[in-house]
Amino acid sequence: MSQALHPMLNVAIIAARKAGSIINRASLDVDTLKVTTKSTNDFVTEVDQRAEEVIIETLLTAYPGHGILAEESGRTHGAKNSEYVWIIDPLDGTTNFIHGLPFYAVSIALAFRDQIQQAVVYDPTRNDLFYASKGRGAFLNDKRLRVSKRTRMSDSLIGTGFPFRKGDNFKRYVAMFEEVMQACAGVRRPGAAALDLCYVAAGYYDGFFETGLNPWDIAAASLMITEAGGLIGNFTGESDFMYQREVVAGSPKIYGQLVTILAPYTRVIKEGKDGAAPQAPHDAAALTPEDALIATQAAPAVEAPKRQAVRIRKADLPGKS
Repeated sequence: MSQALHPMLNVAIIAARKAGSIINRASLDVDTLKVTTKSTNDFVTEVDQRAEEVIIETLLTAYPGHGILAEESGRTHGAKNSEYVWIIDPLDGTTNFIHGLPFYAVSIALAFRDQIQQAVVYDPTRNDLFYASKGRGAFLNDKRLRVSKRTRMSDSLIGTGFPFRKGDNFKRYVAMFEEVMQACAGVRRPGAAALDLCYVAAGYYDGFFETGLNPWDIAAASLMITEAGGLIGNFTGESDFMYQREVVAGSPKIYGQLVTILAPYTRVIKEGKDGAAPQAPHDAAALTPEDALIATQAAPAVEAPKRQAVRIRKADLPGKS
C-alpha cells in the first residue's frame, strides 16, 4: 500500500488479515466444522467465533479503552461507554462458507461519536482488501474506488439479498424485487452484504438493496460507498439506515431511482410529532418481533443523523489531507 494509512485503520487491517487466515485454513476442510443454528437458516461456526476472538483481541490490545459491537458476542467485550466503538462481523456469508461457496468476507468498522471513521472489508478467498478512512477515499488494495457512471436504471446491474429468516416478509420482498428486476438490466444475489456493498463502491454494481440487515453487515461498507462518491440510506432516501433493517445504496443517479421504487415498501418507524409514539409505516403489521424491537429502540453507537442523504464532498487524495 503506497499511501500512509491511519494507525487505527492499520490495526483493523491486521485484525482482518488474521481472521482471514483462520477462515482460509478452515475452508480446506469445511466438512469437519461444528455448525450451530442460531435461528432458522442463520448459522454460526467455530470459525466465526475464532475469527471474532482474534479480531477483538487485536483491536483491544491496541486500544483497550474502545468499545466493541460484534455479531457473535454483542457488547460483552471492551469499554461499554467509549466514544469509539468497533463494529465487527467476523464472517459475513457464513452460509456460503459452510457450503464451500467462495463468497464471504471479514468486516470491521470503527465509529467515533456515532460516525464511521475507519473501515475494512477483507475477502480472504481473493485476498481482496477494501479499506477507507473518512475524508480520504476508499480503496481496493492500491486502487482508488469510484462508483459507476451509469445513469439509467435500464442499464444497471443491481445487487440484493433475499430474506431467509422465519418471520421475514417474503411477499413484500417479492413485490419490490419484481419492480426492481423489471426496471434494470440484471439482479445479482451472491450472499454476503458486506462484499455486495463494496462492489457498489467499486462500480461492479450500480446499486444494491436489502432488508433485514444488522449494523455489522453494513457499517464498514457504508463508508466505502460514501468515500467512493456514492449514496447509502434507507428506502425513503434518508441516512437513518444503520439500525432500520433496510438499506439502499448506489451511484447518485441510480440511488435516486432505486429510492423512487423502494420508498413505498419502507418499514422505518418515524417518531411522532410532539413526542408522540412512533408512527409505523403502512405495512408495520408485517414487522417481526425482532424487527420491531430494533426499529423502536434507541440505537446504540452509530445511528446516522435523521436527515436526507446527501452526497459526501469529494475526498482529498491520500497524502494531501
